[in-house]
Amino acid sequence: MQTPTPEAAMSDTISSQRLERAAYVYIRQSTLQQVRNNLESSRRQYALQDQAQALGFKSGVVIDNDLGISGTGTRERPGFARLLAVVCNGEVGGVFALEASRLARNNRDWHHLIDLCVLTETIVVDAEGIGESVVGRVRLGPAPLGISWFENAS
Repeated sequence: MQTPTPEAAMSDTISSQRLERAAYVYIRQSTLQQVRNNLESSRRQYALQDQAQALGFKSGVVIDNDLGISGTGTRERPGFARLLAVVCNGEVGGVFALEASRLARNNRDWHHLIDLCVLTETIVVDAEGIGESVVGRVRLGPAPLGISWFENAS
């Protein structure tokens, strides 16, 4: 018996309604030094667009305006603001990030994004898997950085 690929297993949990909406890939590195020196991280983050396509999303958008801007909340992030706006408008089926912790490094931004994802039934996808943004199916908590923020409660 053939073992399903991680993408195939993930795609079984994504509704067709979500796949019809766009996948948004959010790319960020905290400092300009990281942007210059961590080329492998950049490559892996941009490759998330291929993962979104493999999962069946009809279209994908890359947001990379926040390269070199920390996610701690001390500086405005135009890319993150754009992500919030399109999630709020219901245009997004899935938000992709290499690590969900790359989306926000402060609770205010993190919870704002997750609240909007819940309201618009948008999922968050990272290297650890898919976090359903539907109340009752997601357990959010103060996970340490580098650990997946989502755990299916099924």
